[in-house]
Amino acid sequence: MFSKKWETSKRKYQVVHEPEVAIPVSAGFTLDSDVFRPDSDEKFPVILSVFPFYKEKQNQPVKPVAVCPEWVMAEGGDYNFYVRRGYVHVFANLRGTGKSGGEFDHLGDGTIQDMYDMIEWLAKQPWCDGQVATFGTSYFAMPAKRVAELKPPSLKTIFAPFGVTDQYRHAIYQGGIFSYVFHPHWLKSLSNLRVRKEYRKQVGQQEFDRQIEKALADPEINIHPELVDVLKNPDQGGNMLIVDYILNFLDTNYYKEKGMRWNVDVTIPGYFGGCWAMHSLHLPGDVLSFEHWKGPKKLSVGPPLYLDRPVYQYHYESLRWFDYWLKGIDTGIMDEPKVQLFIQNTGEWKTAHEWPLPETKWTEFYLHEDGLLFEHELLPHETSTSFRDSKQEHGSVQFISPPMVENTEICGPMVLNLYASTTDVEALWFVNFFEVNEDGDQKVLTRGWLRGSQRRIDPAKSTPWRPYHPHDRREPLTPGEVYEFNIEVIPTGVLIQAGCRFGITIKCADKDDKPADFLDLHGIGHLWRETKAEITIEHNNQYPSHLLVPITKGNRIGTFLSGGILGPLPEH
Repeated sequence: MFSKKWETSKRKYQVVHEPEVAIPVSAGFTLDSDVFRPDSDEKFPVILSVFPFYKEKQNQPVKPVAVCPEWVMAEGGDYNFYVRRGYVHVFANLRGTGKSGGEFDHLGDGTIQDMYDMIEWLAKQPWCDGQVATFGTSYFAMPAKRVAELKPPSLKTIFAPFGVTDQYRHAIYQGGIFSYVFHPHWLKSLSNLRVRKEYRKQVGQQEFDRQIEKALADPEINIHPELVDVLKNPDQGGNMLIVDYILNFLDTNYYKEKGMRWNVDVTIPGYFGGCWAMHSLHLPGDVLSFEHWKGPKKLSVGPPLYLDRPVYQYHYESLRWFDYWLKGIDTGIMDEPKVQLFIQNTGEWKTAHEWPLPETKWTEFYLHEDGLLFEHELLPHETSTSFRDSKQEHGSVQFISPPMVENTEICGPMVLNLYASTTDVEALWFVNFFEVNEDGDQKVLTRGWLRGSQRRIDPAKSTPWRPYHPHDRREPLTPGEVYEFNIEVIPTGVLIQAGCRFGITIKCADKDDKPADFLDLHGIGHLWRETKAEITIEHNNQYPSHLLVPITKGNRIGTFLSGGILGPLPEH
């Protein structure tokens, strides 16, 4: 790739493959890796890609294919691309997977220390020039972000988009609600898995057994035979990982030890991003990474397609990044805006230097009677809307805006500030934000979740556009009492064209949701309740439930309930 002012490393080398290279780590075992390097006596920077999956899936020649169950884990890039342009590319199985030693601790401190050791070992090899970077999406990106906090001397940059940074909030307990379907299926993609029994060792067998019995008595858990089986057979396969999730239903140290420490000043360059379709997994973590990162940084959020495997779409972008930071080649990448966002329904990108976008106007769209979502103040006579939630009937309610008169761009984080009550002691809130085309067809763009008993927010860590829930305790609801629930809705970027509308669905279960595609599976599959309950959504002047919508263009004078259609002429 080149322009009139710059060019990237040229394709000039043949590839040498060194299979099953054992990399020693300080824990006392080795990690299995494949090394692909240029056929040359020169020294080169190393690109490291680490993972818990089947290694042969990472370096098997394959024509790029849309993300699917068979190839979803091929996320470390094509070694042919980098090696032929003067980089060593190393693929390594993490501890407790494949032919690597140790026990799998799922982003624990042991795994991160292993990665530190790998980086420093690779930097000393005769074919390395002493510089190491990381590449890869999803699981490949997660330990890369964490190891940067340890500041390995030889780690010079990371290219780590699509990577969860908060396991509790972004992956396992979204809004405090257990996403129980995804993780057992994900475990099946791990190679030769040997799970560390860390939590049982920490609390002791007696306390562990007591917590198991308590979980088996939980009516949200024991209605699922697969979860009951996991709890009764914790030592089978990867069951212990799921058991640890079930027993740690609050944001305990179990998760904090696996997440980012934003108080650490990481000054190396970091490249982050994702796609709008991954709102239910990776996107929140990359937005946070960009916001907190102290070093040079970029954020790129693309079309809702996730990337073909093996994520080749980012090859040239990452090459420009690596050439700049590892080879001192001015590829022009740092002259471009920090933030690049694809806006759905336009086929175009927009740029900025900060996130959220500086032009954002968070606009209150109030929940009105008859399912209307409208900027107009609530009228004196408006009251509430109710629906039922039970084993037989998981009800819901929708609020939809008038048709847009102007092309209206919505880009950024949203919040549903909801006033509601229930006849139960708990409410599981599921919020879908969708667009409606001129034919009336709905398409879900993003989601939000919140367990009612974990509604408390931490003002010191919250902003008006993103509430922060500590999720450190459960405070049961009093039946019939009205509470305010501040429900974070994951960011999206979309143009709602004139004549089209947007809206929200509010419900207390996603049990009956049908995924639109493979990626949409990540957004559903949470626990639900079978307690019969009457849910009441308040929308009146005392309890003004509203959605904070991040308007970044258009909607300058607001929507028209008339649809912009003028009334008839008078008869006389």
